[in-house]
Amino acid sequence: MRSLFARARQNGVTNPWVIALTVMLATFMEVLDTSVANVALPHIAGNLSAGVDESTWVLTSYLVSNAIVLPLTGWLSSLFGRKRFYMTCVALFTVSSFLCGLAPSLPLLVFFRILQGAGGGALQPISQAILVESFPKQKQGMAMAIYGMGVVVAPIIGPTLGGWITDDYSWRWIFFINIPVGVLSLLFTYLLIFDPPYLVRKNLREVKIDYMGLSLLTLGLGCLQMVWTRASVMTGSARISSSCVRPWRLSAWSARSCGNFTAMIP
Repeated sequence: MRSLFARARQNGVTNPWVIALTVMLATFMEVLDTSVANVALPHIAGNLSAGVDESTWVLTSYLVSNAIVLPLTGWLSSLFGRKRFYMTCVALFTVSSFLCGLAPSLPLLVFFRILQGAGGGALQPISQAILVESFPKQKQGMAMAIYGMGVVVAPIIGPTLGGWITDDYSWRWIFFINIPVGVLSLLFTYLLIFDPPYLVRKNLREVKIDYMGLSLLTLGLGCLQMVWTRASVMTGSARISSSCVRPWRLSAWSARSCGNFTAMIP
């Protein structure tokens, strides 16, 4: 194992393609969870003695929490350090996935899904920022294209994978499969990814932020995502809400602000 990591990191520089694989693990896992639970909703409702309409909050809670945390990524990265915050998010996502699989009731499952969405919301923008910094300018387009392929493929195979796991095993395993992926992502991130020297942690007093604007942004995104998701569920199109209506562009905006959260400075 040590020789493997030594080959991946030579002369103090990690191979950029190894970094791409590392960040893709967590991102693929997070995006997959936006759609993998869709086909399992009837099984979840039956097993937890809830109605099918009530079980749709398993999707809504995850998406709303994800949308709220995503624009805060740059600010939180500047406070805690990007690598440390990224590993915290992966750990939170992995632990909450385990708790989702053990949930004995629907309210607890929805609560754990909120935690899962909060942990997964920051993974995409931080992963994009790490990729851009790791590759030279002439290869950044190729790296982002491969990254985009993973982000697009994950919600496509999600319903198929979720249906197969639910029918052959149990709906709880659609959450348990995140655990080994999350552990690998944490291990690779700890050993292979490092913050660049210009990223310096700041104290809360040093970071100026428009709290009113941030509160309104959080409230607006949460309400907008909830209206979209609930409307899609009521019209029988839950898949659209989970894979198409998501605010993908926010991840790119937040990725640009991972080093310095200037977008929220008044």
